[in-house]
Amino acid sequence: MILVFTGSVMVDQFKGDLHIHTCLSPCGDNNMLPTLIVGQAKKKNLDVIGICDHNSAENVPAVKKAGERVGVAVIGGIEITSQEEVHVLALFENDADLLRVQDIVYKHLPGVNDQDYFGEQLVVDENDSIMGINDRLLIGATTLLIEQIVDIVHKSGGIAIASHVDREAFSIIGQLGFIPDGLNIDALEVSPRNPVEEVKARLPQVNDFPIVRFSDAHYLEDIGETYTSFFTENVSVDELSKALLNRDGRKAVTH
Repeated sequence: MILVFTGSVMVDQFKGDLHIHTCLSPCGDNNMLPTLIVGQAKKKNLDVIGICDHNSAENVPAVKKAGERVGVAVIGGIEITSQEEVHVLALFENDADLLRVQDIVYKHLPGVNDQDYFGEQLVVDENDSIMGINDRLLIGATTLLIEQIVDIVHKSGGIAIASHVDREAFSIIGQLGFIPDGLNIDALEVSPRNPVEEVKARLPQVNDFPIVRFSDAHYLEDIGETYTSFFTENVSVDELSKALLNRDGRKAVTH
C-alpha cells in the first residue's frame, strides 16, 4: 500500500486480486483453503482479495476471518452463472447483502452436484476444517438472465463485473457474441491469458467499459498472477466503484 497523489487528492494504492475461488468451487483445488489463500496473498503482496466461488458464498466468512489474522483485506463475492451461461462477478461491502443475493441464486439454481464427476464442494471454517459439503450443482447455470443478475446485484448494493470477457467459454462475448445495449455492468474482467491492449484491439466493444484484471485463481500458485491496482482511500466497495468510474481522483490500473 503506497500513498500517492491523483490530481489534488491523496489516496492509497491497493494491489487487488478480486477473483479467487476456494475449495467450495467444484473446479477449485481442495488446497484452496482460507489460511493458505490469505497466506499466498500475503506472499504476493496483495492488499485485498475477493472470494468469488461459483454460485455460492458459503466460504466467504471463513476467508474474511483468516484474512484479518494476517492483515489481508477480503471482499465477499460470488460468481453467478446466468441462464445464458455468462459468468458475472458480484462483490459486496457486507455479508448480509451478499448472502441475500446467494439466497436468490439458490432459488434459481437447479440440480444436484455429482462430486465424482464435477468435484467436491467443501464448506470450511477459518482454520481450514471441513464443516460440510454443499450438494447444489454450483457449476451449473441459474435460470436468471444476465440483465436480471446485474439488476439484483445493484439493488443489493454490489458491483457487477463480467468475468473473463476474452475467453470463448462462459464470457459475455463468447456466449452472446456482443454486450447488450443498456446493460449496466460496472466493469469487464480480462483474464491472465491475454494482454489487456491485445483484448481491446481484438474486441473493440470492451473499450466502452472500465477494465479490470484478476487471476480467477483455482490453485494457490495462481493467486496474484494478474491484479489491478486501486487508487482509493480504502478498499470499500464504494471506493472501488469510484475507481472504476475514475471519479473523485480514484482510478484502477491493470497489471
